[in-house]
Amino acid sequence: MTLDLYDNHIGSLGAQHLAHALQHNTTLTTLDLGSNQIEPLGAQHLAHTLQHNTTLMTLDLYDNQIGDNGAQHLADALQRNTTLTTLDLFDNHIGPLGAQHLAHALQHNTTLMILDLGANEIADDGAQHLAHALQHNTILTTLNLYGNQIGDNGAQHLADTLQYNTTLTTLNLYGNQIGDNGAQHLADTLQHNTTLTILDLYGNKIRDNGAQHLADALQHNTTLTTLNLRSNRIGRELEDHVRELVERNKQRIKS
Repeated sequence: MTLDLYDNHIGSLGAQHLAHALQHNTTLTTLDLGSNQIEPLGAQHLAHTLQHNTTLMTLDLYDNQIGDNGAQHLADALQRNTTLTTLDLFDNHIGPLGAQHLAHALQHNTTLMILDLGANEIADDGAQHLAHALQHNTILTTLNLYGNQIGDNGAQHLADTLQYNTTLTTLNLYGNQIGDNGAQHLADTLQHNTTLTILDLYGNKIRDNGAQHLADALQHNTTLTTLNLRSNRIGRELEDHVRELVERNKQRIKS
């Protein structure tokens, strides 16, 4: 069962009432509270409920200004919750500290498969915290870090982790500040990683040098089937070459 309350000005008080109801509800599996101004206090009420509710699998809280405090409350809940599989925290003013709390939770949570932290402000430090968590997490398959001010250092931390992580299949780094050095670190990892299938690097600061490293990596990698390098600073010929290598992987998998 799904309840869609997107964009209804529910606020923290409305979130409190919903949270109370969810402590007793045993049928709702998806709750969309996107764009409802629930803020940190509303997130706290929902987090308390997640420690008791045993049916909710998808919680959408995008664009709710929950900040680091709200992220901390949800992270605490994730350490105890055993049913939630998807958590959308897109555009919530979450910084490195909030990412640190969520990363700690990921080391203990055993059910969350999709975490959307797009359009937040976690930066390189936040990426480092999440990368450390992914060395221990064996459940998460999709991580969205779109538009988070992540640069080469953050990309390096994530790349280092992908040499050990064997469950993440989708990593979205669209619209960050990753340059050639970050691309090289990711490329080095792709020569060893055998689980990642989608890597989105759209709209970063990668030039031909970084793209060449990625192309060289694809000579060895046989599992990546989507690599988005559009809106970087790459020559057309090299971009086409990378696309051909990715397409080769797609055809190999089909056959």
